[in-house]
Amino acid sequence: MAFEATPPSGVKFVMDAYPESGGSNLGPTPLEAMLSSLAACSAMDVISILRKKKQNVTSYRVEVEGERGPEGQYPRPYLSLTVRHIVKGENLDPAAVARAVELSDTKYCTVISTLRAAPKVESVWQIED
Repeated sequence: MAFEATPPSGVKFVMDAYPESGGSNLGPTPLEAMLSSLAACSAMDVISILRKKKQNVTSYRVEVEGERGPEGQYPRPYLSLTVRHIVKGENLDPAAVARAVELSDTKYCTVISTLRAAPKVESVWQIED
């Protein structure tokens, strides 16, 4: 169940399923990778903005949690997501942190923007000889 992804950057990574689903824990599940992408995209924006605002951040993490559809009903898409930014630092300006998160959320984070847009997804297939 492990699959290697090779994005345009050329930096490969592996995704896998949970052992109870036939995987070997060789990497995050595809859904975990999606949520991690959401967190990383926003975090990169926020930390970049806070640095420009001369905020002295000493610790920063992003937690993503969500609500999914009922178990046993497939697919089980996320119905809601909460992106929580936890920032520590010396003399942090709450307004600067709030603005950085807001700018990421509404202007810069492509992953958040894509999830909100609910783009059309089409699946096609081919068989190679």
